[in-house]
Amino acid sequence: MSNPQQLRYSKEHEWLSALEDGVATVGITEYAANALGDVVYAQLPEVGDTVTAGETCGELESTKSVSDLYSPVTGEVTAANQDVVDDPSLVNSAPFEGGWLFKVRVAEEPKDLLSADEYTEFSGN
Repeated sequence: MSNPQQLRYSKEHEWLSALEDGVATVGITEYAANALGDVVYAQLPEVGDTVTAGETCGELESTKSVSDLYSPVTGEVTAANQDVVDDPSLVNSAPFEGGWLFKVRVAEEPKDLLSADEYTEFSGN
């Protein structure tokens, strides 16, 4: 399992892309997707919602369990991935590509996000 070097990671197993015009893309890691099992339902934050770093903003339901989705940053949601709502298995098959969850205009980024190497050490993968 390889965690892309250009991303940053939370200890709740979400990833965050680099900012483009103040907007970052958020998803869950391959480690989290594998731990969840087959994702069958995704409830994502809606465009215009305000999300807060470390707080729940949606949920993912799998064949094994229901898991809260946490935002790694504070800001306003600018897009939700309708493809994932329509086909939640994208979270498992392409967690770092087509399985992204939402985009957020970042107002505040926590200082405790991890590099790819730090996340790999933290998650044991």
